[in-house]
Amino acid sequence: MSLPSGLLERVERYFAAAPLPDARIETVGGLDVPVGSPTWPYPARPRPGETVSADDVRAAAALQEAAGLPVALEWVCEDAPTVEAAVRAAGLAVDSSPLLVAADPVELLLPSGVRLYLVGAEDPALPRYERLASIAFAHPGPRSEAGGPSVGVALGSPRTAVLRERIATGRTVMMVAVEDGEPVAVGTHHPVDVDGAEVTEIAGVATLPRLRGRGLGAGLASALTAHARETAELVFLVAGDDDVARVYERTGFARLATVGVADLADGS
Repeated sequence: MSLPSGLLERVERYFAAAPLPDARIETVGGLDVPVGSPTWPYPARPRPGETVSADDVRAAAALQEAAGLPVALEWVCEDAPTVEAAVRAAGLAVDSSPLLVAADPVELLLPSGVRLYLVGAEDPALPRYERLASIAFAHPGPRSEAGGPSVGVALGSPRTAVLRERIATGRTVMMVAVEDGEPVAVGTHHPVDVDGAEVTEIAGVATLPRLRGRGLGAGLASALTAHARETAELVFLVAGDDDVARVYERTGFARLATVGVADLADGS
């Protein structure tokens, strides 16, 4: 599938713009480090065209730890091909995930009996939806969901309060799938104004482990994509792995790039 030019640049601008309402940006060598609340953290990212050294990575990690933030770096591999070597030299653990854009989305139906709801800011069940996502991402296994949190955060009342504020102001859109009165899948997208046009990332799409394989995650992501495309000019997601990416390719998403992800190695 042929994709329009300039999409990756717009995704990069999204990543740069997303933290600005919540954090100050500290410059550490070739890295930008958002420093804000640990309740809703953002990863450090390389600045376009800058060289990143292992010392930069170590200094960024030290800054994050001093601010009470999780140590986390992310980069688009195609735009910053030398960053991985610097991150490994600094002793961080490295992983990668496919980045996909909604190219020709296919509308998928949820299983019979499953109802879909937009979550309001005052929904008293919001902590319950957060627990659902926490359980799902704690037990990855075979799955159809994608777009997990960029950095690990603890759930609880402070995060719920932030999430309520984000929903109220339109910075987060959350949907939940309910079956027999019980939430079974949840997901979000996060609109950001990028140079006067809306771009949004689908994230945190999660299905209860015992209910996977029924198309709940893919159907929910399809609904999130349809909602996002009402106002957004570009919709993208970072899939959990290649198997997840193939699910979304069958629903009209196309691979655009690869995102590198780094955090503390086990035992660090």
